[in-house]
Amino acid sequence: MTAPTRPDLGRARPAIALAFLTQGLVFISLTTRLPRIQDRWDLGELALSGVLLMMVLLAGAGSLVAERLAPRLDSAVVLRAGLLGVAGSVAALVLAPTRPLFVLGLAAYGVGLGLVDATGNMQAVALEHRLGRVVLPSCHGAWTLGGVVGAVVTLVSSNVPWSAIALVALLPLAVAAAPFLPRDHGEAATATETDVPWRAIVMVGLALVVFYTVDTAAATWGPVYLDDVFSAPEELVALATLPYLLASGLVRLVGDGLTERVGAVRLLRVGAAVALVALATIVAAPSWPVAVAGFTLLGCGVAVVAPLSFSAAAALAGRDADPATRHARVDAVVARFNQFNYAGALLGAVMTGAVGAGSLRVGFAVPLVLVVALFWLARAFAPADELSAGA
Repeated sequence: MTAPTRPDLGRARPAIALAFLTQGLVFISLTTRLPRIQDRWDLGELALSGVLLMMVLLAGAGSLVAERLAPRLDSAVVLRAGLLGVAGSVAALVLAPTRPLFVLGLAAYGVGLGLVDATGNMQAVALEHRLGRVVLPSCHGAWTLGGVVGAVVTLVSSNVPWSAIALVALLPLAVAAAPFLPRDHGEAATATETDVPWRAIVMVGLALVVFYTVDTAAATWGPVYLDDVFSAPEELVALATLPYLLASGLVRLVGDGLTERVGAVRLLRVGAAVALVALATIVAAPSWPVAVAGFTLLGCGVAVVAPLSFSAAAALAGRDADPATRHARVDAVVARFNQFNYAGALLGAVMTGAVGAGSLRVGFAVPLVLVVALFWLARAFAPADELSAGA
């Protein structure tokens, strides 16, 4: 298969961004409705933590499935399958008439979530390497934009019938037909464990764990925090997520240029300082508007950690390799690296809820402590600096 031309890359870039946007919109549409889900199925914090744990573990399994399938079928094909799975599972969990069927739908959504997470990042990394410049922050910015839309929809549709939420499933169904980036290296190559510099990649992965601990805590427990701790009006609890996403999205959309001008290492350390102040504000907030201000500042601080993590890991995997081997290594690393995502989601969604079962103020101390590690882990992001320097 011949390499895609520049016009092909021009069509693939918005398609990849649309996949990220769709993933963000669907995920945030569900998480901002967690208080309503709790009421609908009579779930306490520990029960909700349990079903979220199930979803996270199955998302990790979906990512591993993507690692196996992408070399054989192409990441574009697996991404389309994942989007179709998300569409079907969202409709199933929303329309479920009983709790077991709801849990089954949520389990299927977890698998689809992992497939789309892994292959969407495979597509973005491949695009970044073919263009020879940083694009992952803006791709992740599209995810955030989708999350903003999802949070706004939650705010304006708090009184609609629960079954109407199933209409969200139409978006991933439509996006599955988008012109994603095809493989450009002919027959699939393979990469052995010894080909991949896992020790260096693990350092970058730990930063991704920290990010998703913070991000999932904000997205999953932020609305519940406003509802439980401050008794904020029910129609406003999504404000924990919306300003966080807006701030994060704005930083990510300019993140490509910021990385090229400032460098990944310095950008991450400045962001870590901002995030530390933000989380301290959230934990100590005397009122829900102050907590919302903390969530907003938090979005600015951690915005570029995830995209730069994937950039750095892919750069490490692809060093000193021919195109076929590099693509195989990078696809394998992105899918496996995505497991750090779910480790962080596990800490953010499950540990925040479990530790904060008595008070979510205590629960948000988990990401507060962990974010300090970003100051030290930032030094592992030198490969992302090298990529931006060569752009």
